[in-house]
Amino acid sequence: MRLPLIPHPTSRADGLALEVETRRAGDVLSLEYTLTGPVETVLWPQGAARTRSDDLWRATCFEAFAATADGYVEYNLSPSGAWAAYRFNGYRQGMRPFDMAAPFIVTRRAPGLFVLTADVALPAGATGATGLTAVIQRMDGSVGYWASSHSSDKPDFHHPDTFALELK
Repeated sequence: MRLPLIPHPTSRADGLALEVETRRAGDVLSLEYTLTGPVETVLWPQGAARTRSDDLWRATCFEAFAATADGYVEYNLSPSGAWAAYRFNGYRQGMRPFDMAAPFIVTRRAPGLFVLTADVALPAGATGATGLTAVIQRMDGSVGYWASSHSSDKPDFHHPDTFALELK
C-alpha cells in the first residue's frame, strides 16, 4: 500500500512530496519512504554505523508507529543508518527500548529523489493500526513534520489519532 504523507499545517513543504509504501508479512513491516522535489535542500545526517541511537528525531528521520493491545512501538530510521525502537505502555508513557534485530536501512539518492527502505520487526500483539511519519530538517534550519494524518495544532506523532493506517 502506498500513501502520501502530508506536512503539518505549521510546516512548509517547499516543493517536497513524501510517500511511503508499506507491506506487512507476519511480524515484519516493510517500509519504503520516497521523498521527491528539491531534496538537495534537506539536511541529511552524516553516515553512521548501523547502531541503535537515541534522539534521531532531532534531525531528518523516518518513523513508524505500531499499535499493540497494551500500547505501541515507535521506530526511528535515520538516513545515516542509525536506528531506534521504543515500546510504550500508553500515550507517551512507559518508554523503554524495544528489543529487535537491527534493521538493514538502505538509501538511494538521485537528483530530485531520496528513498529509504527498511524492514522492522513488529511486536507480538501488533493490532495493525499504524502511524507513518517523518521529520525533515532543511539546510535553512526549518523542520517539517510529516504524517499520514495530523490530529492537533502541534505536531504529535504519538497521538492515537495519527495511527490512521490499518495493516492486515
